[in-house]
Formats: sequence, C-alpha cells, structure tokens
Amino acid sequence: MSTNNFRTSLLPFALLLVLVTGGGVAAQTSPGLDFVDIRPKQNSPLSRFGLGDPMDQVHAAAAGMGALQSTYQDAFHLNLLNPASLASLQATSFEVGIYARNSELTDASGSANAWQGNLRYIALGFPLRNPINLSLDRMLNSWNGGMAFSLAPTTLVGYDLELRSDNEQTGPTSNQLRGTGGAYRFTWSTALRYRGLSGGLNVNYNFGKITNSRILAFDSIPEALATEFLEEFSVSGFSLGYGVQYAFNFTDLNEEGLRMPNGKRIIVGANGTLGGNIDTESSLLFRKFSPTGNVSIRDTVRFEEGIGGKVNLPASYSVGLAFEDANRLFVGAEYGGTGYGSYTNDAQPEDLADTKRAAVGIQYIPNYDSYNSYWKRVRYRLGARMEDDPRVVNGVQARRNAVTLGVGLPIRLPRQQVSFVDLAVEYGKFGVPDILDETYVQFTLGFSLNDNSWFFKRKLN
Repeated sequence: MSTNNFRTSLLPFALLLVLVTGGGVAAQTSPGLDFVDIRPKQNSPLSRFGLGDPMDQVHAAAAGMGALQSTYQDAFHLNLLNPASLASLQATSFEVGIYARNSELTDASGSANAWQGNLRYIALGFPLRNPINLSLDRMLNSWNGGMAFSLAPTTLVGYDLELRSDNEQTGPTSNQLRGTGGAYRFTWSTALRYRGLSGGLNVNYNFGKITNSRILAFDSIPEALATEFLEEFSVSGFSLGYGVQYAFNFTDLNEEGLRMPNGKRIIVGANGTLGGNIDTESSLLFRKFSPTGNVSIRDTVRFEEGIGGKVNLPASYSVGLAFEDANRLFVGAEYGGTGYGSYTNDAQPEDLADTKRAAVGIQYIPNYDSYNSYWKRVRYRLGARMEDDPRVVNGVQARRNAVTLGVGLPIRLPRQQVSFVDLAVEYGKFGVPDILDETYVQFTLGFSLNDNSWFFKRKLN
C-alpha cells in the first residue's frame, strides 16, 4: 500500500520548516529532479525523526483490548511483549498478523488522506511440557515452560514532502524530502513457570536500514545546480527484554473439605526492555547536479561510507493488574514508560523525550463451552490506550489517544484443535496539537493456528 504519489499541496507541515528558512510551503513536484530511487511505503512527516514511527508489537488479540501487554496470558495466544506468558501456553501456536491503516492528516491550511499496510508479525510458540502427556502420565502441571520465535517490524520510515521558501538573497527555493526504510526485530523468547509465578526473557536481534534524502533547488536562477544531501544508515545488534507474571487463584472448599481453585484469579505482571547500544554503519553523499538535465554537470562534493557508530536504545517498563473469571471474563489495566530521553544516534543525532502510556482492556466470552450457539463462543474485546510519542516539535510532544474493538473467532480444525481468527479495530488521534493532527482507523487481522499434538508422546497398550 504505497503512498509514493502523495504530495503535500495541502499540508505545509510546520514541523519540517526547521529544515528551510523563511517562507511558506508549497507542494508542486518539480519535474526532472534526479532522486535516488526512494519509494516510501507511507507518508508520515514525523517518521523523519528517530528511527521512524514506532510499530505496535502487540498481536491482534491484545490489540483489541487497548494493546495490553503486562498481564495478558492465554492458553492459545502468544503475548511476546511479556515472555512470561509463554509458560501458560497449552498448545503450539503459529501466529501471523497483517494490518491496514487509513489516516486523515490535518494542519492549519488543509488535510489529506493516506493508506498504508503491511505484515505486522509472524511467530511460532510452543509449551515445553505437553498437557496431553501430563494427563496420560497423571502428573501435576505445577511447572511448565514455553518458547517462541518471532519476526516483526519495530519502526517504519516513510515521507515524501516538498517545502518551498522565499528569501531576499536566493529567491524562491524548493526542498524535496524523501525517506524510507525502518527497523526489524527477530526474537527468541523463553519462559518458566512454577505454580503461579512465571518469568521470561526475550533475546532480540535488531536490524534494518533507513534512507533520508533532501534536494535543494533554486527555482528562480536559470540552470542553477541543485544540491542533494543523501544519508543512509543501517542498524544491527542485540537487546534484551524481560517479563514476570504472578497469578493468585481464588479457592473454594470441595466436598472433601479441600480448597480447590474456583476459576477466578488475579494476575499481576511486569515487563520491559533493557537499554543498550547497537551498531550503526552509515554513508553520506553530498552532490550537485542539474535539476532540468540541460546541463551535464554532476559534482560530488563529499562522499563517505562505512562510518561506524552506535544507537543507544532506551529502556522501557510496564506494570499491570488483571482479574480473570475462567474462560468468561478478563479485565486488565496497566501503566508504563520508555526512557527516550537517553536515546542517541551517532548517524543521525537528535533529541527525543521520555514517554508514558496507560491502557485498559476487557475480554468477554458469553459461553466458552456452548454447543448450539457459535456467537456465544466468540471472544468480544474492548479497550482504550493513551500514550506519549517520543518526538517533539516546537517544544510540543506528540501524543496518541485511541479506543479499540476486537473479536476472536474460534475455528475447530481436525483432531478438535482450537484455532482463532482475531480482528481488531483501533480508532484514534495522533500528532502534535495545533501543528499536525492525524485521525486514523487501523485494522489488524491475525491468525492463531494451534496444535497440541506437537511433541505428543504416544503409548502402546
């Protein structure tokens, strides 16, 4: 879903005026400008800053509940943001998610519409002790473990803008800015559980490449050479994440006078990432050329490649509390933050701000075991999220507020395996107040395919 042809004729984004001097912004693309082949997948002006627009890491099920991450655990769904939840898996789960997003961008002079979408995640998780084997061996499930492998984009860069200015010395000038790329994460996750306490670890390998281009042209000077500044940098390196969950089960007395769990429980969770450095390798091109092509002059003023550096990734945390009534109701709330104030990037120095986030979510299943009504087995989800964005424009920090809806549609596969199609819809507002506002609707579609016959230990009588 490309927005390469999207232009900013209606959007003189004040946040990018720091790149030019004086004047207003127009959006007419000058023919003949010799761009490097840059094809952004979106047009988001704020993605010029940092490593780009942060991509949500929650899977489709949690996305419908306000993007809960600290306390959410499910026997048939993955929650890789808190790896401790993997110890609660009861089946091997293969999950794939895609998303589509429609945005209405608005500033003081107008608005424009844009679409984007892509793969959101692909993951495989499995329990380390099969519940079927435990049942056959008549063993208590007092401890268990889980493991998962996943791949997901973490940031996305995409913008295609033209800014125009007019000053007394140079006359009318145009700045064309394009950027593309982003970062990805391959993660190995593992977890162990003893009774109600679970702990987990994420080992992340981060990689990706980002390209930023700016072309300055002097519109009023015949045959004046245009100037291009092209920066490319790639990132690579490891980072760590952690998670812990504790489930306190309520009990009732049974007929034998023993206390047994009654299906109700409280879950306390915490998760986050550890800050640390990853490597960058960048190149820089500064050249002059004829924007019309009538003059054959091409002058490379400066070219460097293989420039090493570091990116200091920020640490994050999230804590939450949830109540669950066995296969019927789940209600959770959480609070967290990320220390983007410590973010540094040798390849593209800039300042970001610390962020805070809060989320609430609920899941309701009318009747988990219903045989005569499919819709009573469906998982209905609702949530809300409020969070800061690390990017600051003119002293004002960007922010997101959103509400979410979702459903989990169960599917019976051969051998009575339960799988799900999960759909989440998020409606929200994002941006910098009075500078750039975005109203968006985002759709996330996920598939959770489960099979508890993996590692099944068969016995012959």
